Amino acid sequence: MRFYELLLLALGLSMDAFAAAVCKGLAVEGLRWRHMAAAGLWFGGFQALMPLLGWVLGAAFAGRIAAVDHWIAFALLSAIGSNMIYESCSKHPPQANASFAAASMLPMAVATSVDALAVGVTFGLLPGVPVWPAVTLTGAATFLLSALGVKVGNVFGRRYQAKAERLGGAILILLGLKILLEHLDFLAVS
Repeated sequence: MRFYELLLLALGLSMDAFAAAVCKGLAVEGLRWRHMAAAGLWFGGFQALMPLLGWVLGAAFAGRIAAVDHWIAFALLSAIGSNMIYESCSKHPPQANASFAAASMLPMAVATSVDALAVGVTFGLLPGVPVWPAVTLTGAATFLLSALGVKVGNVFGRRYQAKAERLGGAILILLGLKILLEHLDFLAVS
């Protein structure tokens, strides 16, 4: 994967966390830097950890499913992206919670990073994916976007939450399609 592909992947994966951070920002009164840093650390940390765990799992099974790895990558990325788009269209927005305590942040960090675990599995299935740069870039992008999301939520409200999830979902679907088309030789790889 090239740098721009890793960056797009990182941004796509970050959108769920951005949307959750916007919800946190909606609920917080008297926003402080520590709120933004807490959201960035929780979401960014888990978005970096989960693809690493997924990569370990994917690498363990790569030899057994090498013939269909591109289809699995396409299916996983498309399913995750489609789910993000579907959830963004929900008429029941998530309830905002102003707490940044571990009991509140841990479940949200895990929930928003499950898709990163699945993407990490595709890292283990695809040859030549630079795992450490991908994990680092995903964690850093999520940290920044989550911190920004708290501020955006505090200032602008729910206006950008659904749009962020739709954009993230579309990016993941397009990356999955690109992986499939490259494997099927529909796209020239240079």
